Amino acid sequence: MTVDIDVRARTLPMPRGPVSCWVIATLGDGPAGSMRPNPGLEHADPLGGDLQLALQVCYEIHYRGFVGVDPDWEWDPDLIRLRGQMERRFLRRLRSEVAGGADADAELDSVSVAEAGDGSVAAYLRDQGTWDQMREYFAHRSIYHLKEADPLAWAIPRLQGAPKAAFVAVEFDEFGGGDGERMHSRLFSDLLRAADLDAGYLGYLDDVPPETLATVNLVSTFGLHRSLRGALVGHFATAEATTPPSAKALVAGLERMAAPAECVLFYTEHVEADAVHEQVLRRDVVDGLLAAEPELAADVVFGVQATEFLEGRLAAHLLHSWSADVSSLLAVREPWAGPVAARASTMDG
Repeated sequence: MTVDIDVRARTLPMPRGPVSCWVIATLGDGPAGSMRPNPGLEHADPLGGDLQLALQVCYEIHYRGFVGVDPDWEWDPDLIRLRGQMERRFLRRLRSEVAGGADADAELDSVSVAEAGDGSVAAYLRDQGTWDQMREYFAHRSIYHLKEADPLAWAIPRLQGAPKAAFVAVEFDEFGGGDGERMHSRLFSDLLRAADLDAGYLGYLDDVPPETLATVNLVSTFGLHRSLRGALVGHFATAEATTPPSAKALVAGLERMAAPAECVLFYTEHVEADAVHEQVLRRDVVDGLLAAEPELAADVVFGVQATEFLEGRLAAHLLHSWSADVSSLLAVREPWAGPVAARASTMDG
């Protein structure tokens, strides 16, 4: 019998620069409708820690929210306006970094044949990673896996007919097939406890770098915009295609490390489930969506490429840190002192 999953919201995180400080101070100090003057976004790196944390905080209001934050902020027009400005900067940067195109089949074929070979995080952890590095990897992934499948659910009302039915079928498995103890988020919570890590929701939000935040923000960005439903489907198909080989390598690494059974279980579950999910998403969701709305092909491709780009950035950060024998987490924080900085914070990045 697993321990009940933590359903509580967490406290607001520490800011990492002027934009996140402004957002966090505003949400923490007053009711919805009391937005402070905008500090300006023109100098914020779209992929940096300040903007990515600010975006993460804005998105979280749509999920569990934060302790002490007025839930009516969810649809506050000023907060939504700011979030839209950050999203546009984020999306422009992503589009500038990827090749684009409209051949969704070719793009998905390219990620479907990829294995967890040399140069991948999974292969590193399989062959030479330490238990401490594996635990760091868990901390990074906890930001997404403790809400696994929730951002994807935004696509359901935006799909129709057979693609919707197939999408829901895959989501049903992600949510444990109706069994709360088999939900993937629940299994990851069990993994964290077995690894002697914080299993609290967003427990490592203050510790992960912007590379991690961006991979999670991408899904919320796609999910909260009907106009990006094709990109969300492309992201989901990419995730399901690339997970089985990575999960298989992680299982081998965990067994080499004699890791707790709960840690191995989470990844064996993904080896088995996601191999089936990939086929359903390719055949029934992507093909069905593009048969009905062929104009969305470029969005599907963008979803695939943006996912691969951000995952590549995170992988480079992890491998660079570990090759230098340093932590990939933000172990050392320097206070960010700004005009509205009323709490300890971190520098951007």
